[in-house]
Amino acid sequence: MKYMLLIHQGATPLPGTPEWDVLSDEERQAVYADYQAINEMPAVTSGEQLQPPEAATTVRVEGGETLVTDGPFVETKEALGGWLMFEADDLDAAIELAARIPAARMGGAIEVRPLVER
Repeated sequence: MKYMLLIHQGATPLPGTPEWDVLSDEERQAVYADYQAINEMPAVTSGEQLQPPEAATTVRVEGGETLVTDGPFVETKEALGGWLMFEADDLDAAIELAARIPAARMGGAIEVRPLVER
């Protein structure tokens, strides 16, 4: 089964922010090492980091009219920060991988969602 792991940043410190700068060198290196190890797993297809929600453009169609809004459509404390794809035997394996993603332990959350098989 294929799973998409959606990385919700929450309060996770991000590189280039004051919160990231407060982390020790060891903590920052551990985060980089964890992401690298995950991305090198054969069953993982790495995604990309997303720009912050403020950079989003939301498109809706109402009554045949296209409505464009700057920024995210919904308010969220745990904005989507990135994703990866994981092919696993079962949900337990996907949950185990999600728990290894640094954002899960640093104030964020990982949403594990199975893909529809065709």
